[in-house]
Amino acid sequence: MSQLFTGRRAAAALVTAALLVPLTACGGKDDAKKDEGATKSGSAAKADLTVLAASSLTDVFKKAGAVYEKEHPGTKVNFSFAGSQELAAQVKNGAPADALVTADTKTMDGLKADAGKPTVIAKNRLVIVTGAGNPKKIVHLKDLTASKLKVVLAASQVPVGRYSKQVLDAQKLTVKPVSQEPNVRAVLSKVELGEADAGLVYKTDAATAPDKVAAVAIPDAQNAVASYPAATLKSSQHSAAAAAFVKWLSTPEAQKILQQAGFQKP
Repeated sequence: MSQLFTGRRAAAALVTAALLVPLTACGGKDDAKKDEGATKSGSAAKADLTVLAASSLTDVFKKAGAVYEKEHPGTKVNFSFAGSQELAAQVKNGAPADALVTADTKTMDGLKADAGKPTVIAKNRLVIVTGAGNPKKIVHLKDLTASKLKVVLAASQVPVGRYSKQVLDAQKLTVKPVSQEPNVRAVLSKVELGEADAGLVYKTDAATAPDKVAAVAIPDAQNAVASYPAATLKSSQHSAAAAAFVKWLSTPEAQKILQQAGFQKP
């Protein structure tokens, strides 16, 4: 009698298990669809992101990041700012990060094996930056060639340094800098502190210190245009969240923030 009862229980268990298999499979498909839909809507793209960004984006990206976090609860955007060439070296050395924004396309093009397809999110131009009130009365690029003037430039490996060289070479001007800095913010700092009389920086950087420096415009015909490409990194552990942030940088809201800071439309 006990053997018969045990057999019946085993048979019932097998039938129950058989009935549950298709139900579980159906549930898995439904869950997958929910996850897919959530990802498309952006609600699943939540993570602590690390974004490597060019130094010239320091102020505007801090503001943009705060707006993004407010609109995307559960996502934290952490920025690491440096010269684009330094950021590229970090990526190649395997630094953990999710997205990259450089101040030139050349640097980004050198990372095709490490980054996704880039999108230009903004453009910029150079200005001559001087001490507050422009005490040296600098008006033109050629004024930077004066032997008594202390001029500071970014190193040629840095995007702003290459743009500066491009601008000066086009005008056949020879400038002997007292120092060559690793990023645009270092150039700005030298002038702010009075350690240099003038330098070449992006228009947006000069705008961050209106009480400490003066900006002398460079005519468009003599200027260079800097492009800022943004891309996700293939090593990212949060690819969906990283892609969502990079895509957001091209939205009207993000573009408004960038343009209010002086950046030009891409």
